[in-house]
Amino acid sequence: MRPFFYWLFGVECVVPGDLIDEAEALLALLRERGLTIATGESCTGGLITAVLTAVAGSSDVVDRGFVTYTNAAKTDMLGVPAALIEQHGAVSREVSVAMSKGILVVCPVDIAVSVTGIAGPGGGSEEKPVGLVYISAGSREGTISTRACKFGDIGRNEVRIASVHTAFELVREVLGEE
Repeated sequence: MRPFFYWLFGVECVVPGDLIDEAEALLALLRERGLTIATGESCTGGLITAVLTAVAGSSDVVDRGFVTYTNAAKTDMLGVPAALIEQHGAVSREVSVAMSKGILVVCPVDIAVSVTGIAGPGGGSEEKPVGLVYISAGSREGTISTRACKFGDIGRNEVRIASVHTAFELVREVLGEE
């Protein structure tokens, strides 16, 4: 498939065609199993949902996407406890898992995927550098898969693209396909 273009802070960014192909394959798998999906996204800013919905006919599988860029949004929209964010930080395994679990509480879907991290170029620290991203996927049956990704300071768009690839991998893992 051809690449997908979007604008990020006035800069044209490209989603590689192979990522759109991955989205098509994932949607076909979910469709075949009669499953639906929702997303909760922070550093990807809705890109997972955008890539999934770039595929025609995705509305029978994709229910909704939450862009929970702030801590308050994570709490208000997905029920992530503010105390959890305060204790571990928004960029943490714990918050990523809580985001996925929250999606399954507030949405009538079978699969949830969430991402929180630091895409850069700024915002990192020695403890949590640019390129650190936590991604979780979970199912209504209670299966959850989480990954801490250290993509490095490879560029904002590249961190976001790598995060989408990993999110799709984790969904397949939760489905027993990886």
